[in-house]
Amino acid sequence: MIDVYPAASRFSGDLGWLQFNFSFSFADYYDPGNVNFGPLRVFNEDFIQPTRGFGTHPHRDMEIVTVVMHGEVKHEDNTGASEIMRPGEVQRMSAGTGILHSEVNSSETEVTNLLQMWFLPEAKGLKPSYEQKKYDQQGMKNALLPIVSKSIPGESIVSIHQDMTIYLSEPDDGVSVTFEGDASRKIFVFVMRGEVTLNGEYTLAKSDSARITDLSKLDIQGKKDAQFMLIDLPA
Repeated sequence: MIDVYPAASRFSGDLGWLQFNFSFSFADYYDPGNVNFGPLRVFNEDFIQPTRGFGTHPHRDMEIVTVVMHGEVKHEDNTGASEIMRPGEVQRMSAGTGILHSEVNSSETEVTNLLQMWFLPEAKGLKPSYEQKKYDQQGMKNALLPIVSKSIPGESIVSIHQDMTIYLSEPDDGVSVTFEGDASRKIFVFVMRGEVTLNGEYTLAKSDSARITDLSKLDIQGKKDAQFMLIDLPA
């Protein structure tokens, strides 16, 4: 089953310094029928104005992944981590028993456009940790490039405390990439740029998403300079 969620169906708002879009219940938005998809608890697309951002605040028992699509963001936390992240890099923060962190647009001129995802961890009470890596953006061309995974090893793949994998892909116009998995699992697709068609039936434009169940094979065809994210999740 493929359920398509248009970009306009998200809960959106504008705080001046921040324009936000929530795919799941988050902050002041609560819908009991839209809390999570498997262990995927939060999927936010944010636009952060120059020099602004999220000041120091706490989290616990959550795996938090950030991908920057445009601009840059500076991360700092009380584990001692302090890094600037740009397109081509991915960050994972395990809040575990408790962590304090901030995420700020460190540019004085550019708006930052990022995706932030929260995943329920496989166990509570983990030791807080942070990891940031670069990935080969050319590896996304007409292929599924894993950037976060528990089960797939690699020098450019960030580890995570959950049985899941995040892939990025940039299929050329008219080219299809195929994901083959287990029909008992879940698949989440988000279009970062352009358009894609799923199994020749459903067309998704920029910032549209799909929640997919009971399918072991998914063909994704690119259109209009497409880029998308695919997340393979346990049920």
